Amino acid sequence: METRLEQLRQFLSESPNDPFLKYAYTMELLKLGDEKGALGGFEDLVKNHEDYVGTYYHYGKYLEQLGRKDEALRIYDKGMIVAQNKRNFHALGELKNAHLMASGLLDEDE
Repeated sequence: METRLEQLRQFLSESPNDPFLKYAYTMELLKLGDEKGALGGFEDLVKNHEDYVGTYYHYGKYLEQLGRKDEALRIYDKGMIVAQNKRNFHALGELKNAHLMASGLLDEDE
């Protein structure tokens, strides 16, 4: 039986520039604890598919986990611009809240 990672790798070999597949693959790497692979996946998404809104929240949260708060704030900022431009107000709200929490201006309870 194929693992989810193997399935995603197969799909990516057939559609190597699909941002959703790249995102799903990156999230699977993260779930499996492959930090280096996940970081590379996030970096690729931001560089080559900067309009893929879903990347920014999870990439920022991952950078926060690594203790790289300044980088996380920059990713949230960039994501807010992308979300605004794409008129994705749900993502925009999530990114704004994540930015406020990372900045210490909002508690998770609020």
